[in-house]
Amino acid sequence: MAVANPKLLDLRNLLAERFPHSPLEVSARFRTGQSLIDSVMGDGLPRGAITEITSPQPSEGSASLVAGLIRAAKDAHYFIALIDGRDSFDPGPLSRACLHHLLWVRCHKAIEAVKAADLLLRDGNFPLVLLDLVLNLPEELRKIPQNSWYRLQRLVEATSAACLVL
Repeated sequence: MAVANPKLLDLRNLLAERFPHSPLEVSARFRTGQSLIDSVMGDGLPRGAITEITSPQPSEGSASLVAGLIRAAKDAHYFIALIDGRDSFDPGPLSRACLHHLLWVRCHKAIEAVKAADLLLRDGNFPLVLLDLVLNLPEELRKIPQNSWYRLQRLVEATSAACLVL
């Protein structure tokens, strides 16, 4: 049996202390608090699965969606992990109270963001892990190895988390 890396255990404990949460009522769907998404997705995002939302243009409202998800997390008293693939998220429009419900992982490359998602899904402290790759270049996204996406899929299947990829 392999022994877990002490640094990984320290990070997991630090995240659990910084973002404590009471047990959530686990259902097959994760309600985002965004009525359009929840209704289109059949009463919320599926737990234990990756959901991808794409748009033809980078500026099609993804920042508004992210802000709405963070506000909903505050209102429903849960925490959200935002993995920012191009360090482009602007927290300015959000209140301090909203930001207390956010773990913001700032990355500069898509592969860094995928690795961060892998770590956070393994940790299991977040009911929603949001991977924002909207501003990453298509060439960069194509360089992400297929087995990385497969590993993320397998990781999230074993959790009650919802994983949303933009």
